[in-house]
Amino acid sequence: MFELFAYGDAGWGDEILRGLAMTVQLALTTLPVGLALGFVAAFLSLSRLGVLRFLGFGYTTIMRGLPEILTLFVVYNGVGLLLNSAIRWWNPDSDAVNFSPFAAGVIALGMVFGAFAGEVIRGAFNSLDAGQAEAGRAIGMTQRQIFLRIQLPQLWRFALPGLGNLWINMLKDTALVSVIALDDLMRMTKVAVGVTKQPFTFYLVACLIYWVLCLLSELVLDRMERRANRGIRRA
Repeated sequence: MFELFAYGDAGWGDEILRGLAMTVQLALTTLPVGLALGFVAAFLSLSRLGVLRFLGFGYTTIMRGLPEILTLFVVYNGVGLLLNSAIRWWNPDSDAVNFSPFAAGVIALGMVFGAFAGEVIRGAFNSLDAGQAEAGRAIGMTQRQIFLRIQLPQLWRFALPGLGNLWINMLKDTALVSVIALDDLMRMTKVAVGVTKQPFTFYLVACLIYWVLCLLSELVLDRMERRANRGIRRA
């Protein structure tokens, strides 16, 4: 069995590692995109303007109600179609452009992550004590200073557990990009299974790799939560 995971032409070890690297790269690239969308969605939902609140709640409601794989297909095919339509409008003689599966995965997973993160951040913001912001204004702090020095540190502490769960879910959802031909861990595992006809061995290894990634993430998140809650007395 160990010969199957050797390097070079004799095994699939190098292919599996390349797939693992692509999975980690996809997840780490998607995280800041999803967090940015989450903050935007949360602030829109908390806006005093009805139009902005409608946009914020509409985005989170729609994206949380769609299957992730359907969002991936819509982004991969829809953005590619729009991109080629724009290129043909600009230059009718230009060749068609293939939309990157990696970019499609980042956009689709980022949109899904952002919708759920927006609700987590909105809930964390509503948990803040409004009296602290009033105290900040009373001593002459600007709204920006109040947010950066008073609200954001506490917002991060309240939102971190929920965002951590979303990160782990998104890390596992990266396996969906294998259906649009991105050479991630899941796709390379499928290729290995198709060639060797040993599905149990390779899928078991893939399960262990995903489990280790999630376990490492939980350890890092636990350390981050401990740091975020330093100085806080627990009941």
